[in-house]
Amino acid sequence: MSVDLVEKALELLCGNYIFADRAQEAADAIRLRLAAGDYDQLDEEALGRRLTAELFEICQDTHLRVRTRAENLREALTEPEIEAAWREQQRVTNYGIARVERLDGNVGLLDLRFVTSAGVGGRAIAAAMELVSQTHALIVDLRRNRGGFPDGAVFWTSYFFPDGETHLNSIYEGSTGRTRQFWSHAWLPGDRYLDRPIYLLTSESTFSAGEEICYNLKAQGRAVLVGATTKGGAHPTDAFPITPTFEITVPVARAVNPVTGGNWEGTGVEPDVAVAAPEAFDVAYRMALQHVLASATAPAILAEARSALDERAADRG
Repeated sequence: MSVDLVEKALELLCGNYIFADRAQEAADAIRLRLAAGDYDQLDEEALGRRLTAELFEICQDTHLRVRTRAENLREALTEPEIEAAWREQQRVTNYGIARVERLDGNVGLLDLRFVTSAGVGGRAIAAAMELVSQTHALIVDLRRNRGGFPDGAVFWTSYFFPDGETHLNSIYEGSTGRTRQFWSHAWLPGDRYLDRPIYLLTSESTFSAGEEICYNLKAQGRAVLVGATTKGGAHPTDAFPITPTFEITVPVARAVNPVTGGNWEGTGVEPDVAVAAPEAFDVAYRMALQHVLASATAPAILAEARSALDERAADRG
């Protein structure tokens, strides 16, 4: 049984990986281990962990994984079934938006755990941005963001630019040889968030499309990153079922930033203000409050900001 699973995984790897030479090198090494019986006694979960580790040894790609399939995807084998399951997963997790809040001092807070696709979760994104649209500064917490869809990352970040004239990212697709450009949206539902600071909270777990938001905004000089260097996965993937309970996720494309000419694969995105991830909110909130005190004119807002900043100073001892 393990022979069939491994061979199917290698077939999908070699047929789809963005770096064909690395795929063949990894497949050759794994087939030697397969012939030696290294995988004979492993169940799917153990086999997935083993193959993922061995693929990483050669490919150094954090998106390249073999694993048991999520429970809600186990009956989804065709493309429409997989798409429907993903849509439902996004719906029941509120399209990745865990929290939207106006903090004292008129600072907005968005806690994003997943980057929904714009076509599925665009209304939720617009609603979240509407709720923070009148704040003086915005904190976006990406510390637990595990990724999502590139078009969703562009939709979110388009709110931070004045028009459709900012080239945010490009993605080179291995199967077609085509490079697709992603630009800020010329029209958005609701107000844009302009001329006010944005603070992105990062951690070692921030990954994939969450990192894209960080990388693109940092490259454009549009946000201040506070926290730890992110995980380092920049290759868009497709998930391919091996069995109803087992799958391989394969990077099928690579990001190319128009400003840097590169991406964050393997290196992560470095913060502008490096602090331990658990401390990132406190640091960013203090920075935001200081901005409010320097820029706001409304007495009520100034009083809120002073009080909030005093409370945080007292909490620090």
